Amino acid sequence: MGAAARGAAVLLAREEARAKADGVRACAVSVRARAGAILAANRRDLAAAPHLSPALIDRLTLDEARIEAIAAGLDAVAALPDPVGAVIAAWEQPNGLRFERVRVPLGVVGIIYESRPNVTADAGALCLMAGNAVILRGGSEAAASNAAIHAALVEGLESAGLPAAAIQLVASPDRALVGAMLAAHGLIDVIIPRGGKGLVARVVAEARVPVLAHLDGNNHVYVDAAADPAMAKAIVLDAKMRRTGVCGAMETLLIDRACPDAASLITALLDANCEVRASADLMPLDTRLILASDSDWDTEYLDAITAVILVDGVAGAVDHIARHGSHHTDAIVTADPTAAARFLTEVDSAIVLHNASTQFADGGEFGFGAEIGIATGRLHARGPVALEGLTTYKNIVRGTGQVRG
Repeated sequence: MGAAARGAAVLLAREEARAKADGVRACAVSVRARAGAILAANRRDLAAAPHLSPALIDRLTLDEARIEAIAAGLDAVAALPDPVGAVIAAWEQPNGLRFERVRVPLGVVGIIYESRPNVTADAGALCLMAGNAVILRGGSEAAASNAAIHAALVEGLESAGLPAAAIQLVASPDRALVGAMLAAHGLIDVIIPRGGKGLVARVVAEARVPVLAHLDGNNHVYVDAAADPAMAKAIVLDAKMRRTGVCGAMETLLIDRACPDAASLITALLDANCEVRASADLMPLDTRLILASDSDWDTEYLDAITAVILVDGVAGAVDHIARHGSHHTDAIVTADPTAAARFLTEVDSAIVLHNASTQFADGGEFGFGAEIGIATGRLHARGPVALEGLTTYKNIVRGTGQVRG
């Protein structure tokens, strides 16, 4: 598979933007045409997955609307500007040498992911549009769904005259094949893990291939004393309850000790059937509260559960996030521009928001069409990884016979 992907990557690197876009659009057509088969495959996966948590069931479940969203996401990717060949910088030296830094594909990308069959389509389309071949290894719980979506993608590629090996799927559930991908130095240029802590930890520990890590989303919303009460309530409820199983969901609510509306925020969450684990000083506010333990501040629940704690202003919020956050997504709600500026500057996360829900941590919401994942490290790419994050660059130097002598 690696050798086939390498050959496909060479061909894709030569393709014009229109050819790649036509291929992605053909994949979208095929996904729509095969919607019935994809739904049937998804039902088989769901029937075999009663042991999964509600959050994972939500990630796994497909319906007609979600399949249309997958196809629409493919169309959106096809409409994006091609990053390959873009000149990032250009300059000339006094000796007459002219330099250009130009975007080029990464080559062969390996993606290891869990639960979400939509990643099969998103990852395939993004890698293709960026001129890369991709080897996908989804979780066993979504095996049938992934295979059905992959079949649609291959049909689209072939109808557009692009190599089928550009998007390959490791169909076997054998975990040893993950190890084979991690050791495939020379065949795979970068590995992107998308899943729980266990998966990411294994990939980081074992990989002999560079890793672009997507870590857990222990995300925070900080409600400042200067927050508009109605806005704060709307943002907190959306950040936690819109979809509890996505990586952009709020897991900890930080409330300024000077905020006059702490009780109403907590009541709103409880009334929305969210379990609230609170610090000791908040316990008298409502009999439904559960006393938080130290581990709650470090937990990504991916469920209708949140931790809540009072902090001393922006400084307290920044300090709490520094000690417990995962550098994914954190938000401040405030009408004070000074407080907002300090939070946005000092919180070291891939995505920081002012007066907006953390659920906007999504490549589509950024205008990227789709995403491979949210990169939380500091190297190469950070935040939603889309087309530009799937490229690197080379330096092109043009001379007129110069020698160093």
